[in-house]
Amino acid sequence: MKMNKYIGQKLEIVYVDNTGKITQRRIGVKNIIGQFIYATCLNTGRPRTFRLDRVLAWQPANVA
Repeated sequence: MKMNKYIGQKLEIVYVDNTGKITQRRIGVKNIIGQFIYATCLNTGRPRTFRLDRVLAWQPANVA
C-alpha cells in the first residue's frame, strides 16, 4: 500500500481494530513510519495511530 503520498492530506479510511470492529474514520495524516500511520482524528482533534495492515480502504476526505 503506497500511502506516503498522503502525508499532510485528509483521508477517509475504513479501519478494522484489534477486536474486528470495522469503522469509518476521517483523519489528517501527519506521518507514516513503517507499518504505522500517525494522524489526527478530524472528529475529535486527538492524535491517533493506525496500523497499515488494518486499513481496508481509503480515499481523499471531502472537508468543507
